[in-house]
Amino acid sequence: MVSIIKTMSYYGAAMDKIIRLKFAGNLKKFRAKKKLTQQKLAELADMEYKYIQRIEGKTPPAVRIDTISKLAKALQVHPSQLLV
Repeated sequence: MVSIIKTMSYYGAAMDKIIRLKFAGNLKKFRAKKKLTQQKLAELADMEYKYIQRIEGKTPPAVRIDTISKLAKALQVHPSQLLV
């Protein structure tokens, strides 16, 4: 039973990382498409540009749904477009 829980935990963490990296890549793609710098996107989304840097980095943090919404609004895309 413990082995199953450890396996599920491992795959859950791996899936979480995949989702975060996908979000980071999509954010960068849409930002580049709009020809926005990280600084300008941060201003439009009313957040610190260092946070945008972290999100687009190699180990992106977990992002709250309201943050996804603010970034999507700033990029003029539907929030789901940043996740798929």
